[in-house]
Amino acid sequence: MQYSLSKLSLGVIKASAVISCLGLTAAVSAKGFDVETLTKLNSVHSASVSPNGEFLIYGHKKVNKDTKVSNLYLRNLNDIKQPIKQLTAHKTTEHDVVWSNDNKTIYFISARSGSAQVWSLALDGGEARQVTDLPIPVNGIKLSPDNKKIALALTVFPECKTIQCTADKKKTLSEKPNQGREYTQLMVRHWDTWKDHSYNHVFVADLTNNQAKNLVDIHKGLKTDVPAKPFSGMEEVSFTPDSASIVYSAKLGDHTQSWHTNYDLWQVPVTGGKASNLTAANTAWDSQPVFSNDGRYMAYAAMSKPAAESDRFAIMLKDLVTGNVKEVAPLWDRSVRSIKFAPDSRNLYVTAQDLGQVSVFAINIQFGDVKTLHNEGSSSIIGVSGDNVIISKKDLSSPGDLYSLSNDGTSLETLTNVNKDVLADVDFGEYSQFTFKGWNDETVHGYWVKPADFKQGEKYPIAFLIHGGPQGSFGNSFSTRWNPQLWAGAGYGVVMIDFHGSTGYGQQFTDSINQDWGGKPLEDLQKGLAAVTKQQPWLDGDNACALGGSYGGYMVNWIAGNWSKQFKCLVNHAGLFDMRMFYNVTEELWFPEQDFGGSYLNVKENYEKFNPANFVQNWQTPMLVIHGEKDFRVPYGQGLAAFTVLQRKGIDSKLLMFPSENHWILTNDNKKQWYKNVLDWMDKYTAK
Repeated sequence: MQYSLSKLSLGVIKASAVISCLGLTAAVSAKGFDVETLTKLNSVHSASVSPNGEFLIYGHKKVNKDTKVSNLYLRNLNDIKQPIKQLTAHKTTEHDVVWSNDNKTIYFISARSGSAQVWSLALDGGEARQVTDLPIPVNGIKLSPDNKKIALALTVFPECKTIQCTADKKKTLSEKPNQGREYTQLMVRHWDTWKDHSYNHVFVADLTNNQAKNLVDIHKGLKTDVPAKPFSGMEEVSFTPDSASIVYSAKLGDHTQSWHTNYDLWQVPVTGGKASNLTAANTAWDSQPVFSNDGRYMAYAAMSKPAAESDRFAIMLKDLVTGNVKEVAPLWDRSVRSIKFAPDSRNLYVTAQDLGQVSVFAINIQFGDVKTLHNEGSSSIIGVSGDNVIISKKDLSSPGDLYSLSNDGTSLETLTNVNKDVLADVDFGEYSQFTFKGWNDETVHGYWVKPADFKQGEKYPIAFLIHGGPQGSFGNSFSTRWNPQLWAGAGYGVVMIDFHGSTGYGQQFTDSINQDWGGKPLEDLQKGLAAVTKQQPWLDGDNACALGGSYGGYMVNWIAGNWSKQFKCLVNHAGLFDMRMFYNVTEELWFPEQDFGGSYLNVKENYEKFNPANFVQNWQTPMLVIHGEKDFRVPYGQGLAAFTVLQRKGIDSKLLMFPSENHWILTNDNKKQWYKNVLDWMDKYTAK
């Protein structure tokens, strides 16, 4: 019989104490990764490279017991042996760093004055100076190429003529929390917030003597969000090379916005006025406008399938001299995540999911040649420094740091190591990618992770993690939520499969899940578990628990009715239970309508074919059900319904409801409770 990691750790501590009393020395073994360590991880944020490529500024958030301290640091990229310089030392967090074009000043957002405002800091010395003093917080910033204008993202009421009017209205609403909300069109709520009829707008101000003056709402009266809520930022907003206009991504604010994804690129003068639709011909999603350094080109990402959110984002290029628009690398079957021009304005650096990684590529805009620069782990591009690309990178055993990657991909140099001390005594589980023949004998990828205390010759119970999306991936990355190493640290072998419908394996593979939620993916999961337990005999296929969130939670409910005898226990987080009710209460209707071929009103049979609620007669496996009350993507009634069925059928079950959480578990105390409940539930049913 094996003991849990916590018992083994306790035994080591006691044994060490005895040995110490005897005057002997002993090496204390490292521990597996646990949720306490997870909540103490430091992080890098708001990284930005100077226009001349010589300097890197980044935010470093440090956790000291239960206190978080975040400051800005400067690194010389021309000589990384020079010591890192701390720039700020304030109790608030500075974020959204942008540089002046003379490389002498940075601008950032901070709540130093009580609310989030813009501040500037001269790098040759002196204190930070406040640039804005508005009665509402600033959500994002961008500087014009000539540095004479600053764009501010603010949340305002379109009917208000002044910012003070918005502040007064917000105050009035906060004082009447139980006042009835009135709506005449969808959507009435989004992600975790009820709509209060305010919208994100971009304001442009003159930047004079480091003060923002003469604010102009360039979206005046517009009833749509720029940047789009809830996750978009200033990557969707760009000044034109001449600093005279702003190009942004937005959809029309009419009654149809909850069931389509027709985000277009719009151009409006910095002085305000009528916006021109630059991509009217494309009725699908257009995003992330960026301009070349020489001002000749605008690149952007564009889908081609209307009303889709998981279609391939192609790279589009507009010649601003001729007006011609073309797709760059049209034969490259990957969906671009981010785009940045190289200094020569003739090449692009981009990131895209690729076979379980988020990789960095260089693409020639004329010929469309695609060169892989780095394809291990999950990367994002920060900026360019001479012949190097500055990236952020994480993988299954690394939380995330900054690196300098040569533009030919031959070398990778570490720039930060913010968790060196925190993880000094932690053993992460060994991991590897594997493949097998899934649905239709097509190649499917997955990952396994060994327990941190792995011993050759022993068998280990399986944590069978099922990703959400469903157009997503459990790839080579590091998460503060569903982190495979936390199960490995608790003594479990972890298996994750990128079933049909997952991203990063070509658009046809991703699209194959449409109208087949319970078909190909279930077959892949079944064949994948059989294959990996044969390939890795240390995995005990007869001693497994299946866990998933969102679509993964849906699949747990689907497994309960269609593969019920395989698992000792199930964990369903924010899982869809009744597809009819889900369609009628979720907010982004384009999502189910795309995946199921239309609305429930028109294609009822598509929803009912793969509806877990129709198979509850087969349920027999113990299930832990978890949900957040502020989850508007999959409202908590779905979790309550599953728990009700389990209870009425007499199946051992437990409900964990978080009043303050949305579709994700974000606060550290709740993460600890989440993992304790999940691991206790699994320990109860899997012999270790």
